[in-house]
Parts: sequence; structure tokens; C-alpha cells
Amino acid sequence: MSGQVVHFEIPAENVDRASEFYRSAFSWDVTPVKGMNYWGLTTTPHDDEGSPLAPGAINGGLFERDAKLTTPILTIDVADIDAALAKIEELGGATVQPKADVPGMGFSAYFTDSEGNLMGLWQNLE
Repeated sequence: MSGQVVHFEIPAENVDRASEFYRSAFSWDVTPVKGMNYWGLTTTPHDDEGSPLAPGAINGGLFERDAKLTTPILTIDVADIDAALAKIEELGGATVQPKADVPGMGFSAYFTDSEGNLMGLWQNLE
């Protein structure tokens, strides 16, 4: 459903240290994502496709902090990332990272809102 928060991401200076922290503190599963410099964070039981079973629950990801992506990020589902980014810019936000392909899954992008908060966008494959 478009407009819902569907994912979160946590940047880390040291992915191994952060992985151990979240495993130990919250019993989250941390799994490398094949072909990407990214780790999935499983916070709740899920089906075979990775979708959470509990209504409203979300899982997340962990990545190496970089100059643009420095804080935790909430990701919002949209039907069309390009249209969403155009509307965001029209309303005073800005694109931080344009639409990027996530092979076999969909597309992602990052933006700042009118208050300077870094947020993510997600578009599922058709």
C-alpha cells in the first residue's frame, strides 16, 4: 500500500560491531544480502518471501555509513519513485540519491523532506 513505512535502515561505521550489537541487544537476525554491500535485519517472523507476518511489522537493513547516508532512515512505499521525487522537490524537499535498481526486488531512492530529514523511498517491481 503506497504511503506506508515499509522498511528501516541503520548506517554503521563498523558493520561487524553493529551486527553483533543488534543481535545481542534485540535477538535480530543479521544476514548479508547477496551481491550487495548490505545486510538484512530481521526483527519479526516472516514468510518465505521475507514479508513480516505480524500486521504493521517491518524489517530493515544495515549498511556502511557514507557521506550522504549518515542517520537511520525510514523508507516509504510509493507506486512511482520518479513521480514521488518530482512531488517531493515541488514541495521543498530534495533528491539525495536518485532511483536505483535493487535487482529482483524493486527500486530505491533517498530524499530530504522540507525539514532536512533524510528519508527513503521504495517501489516494488510490477
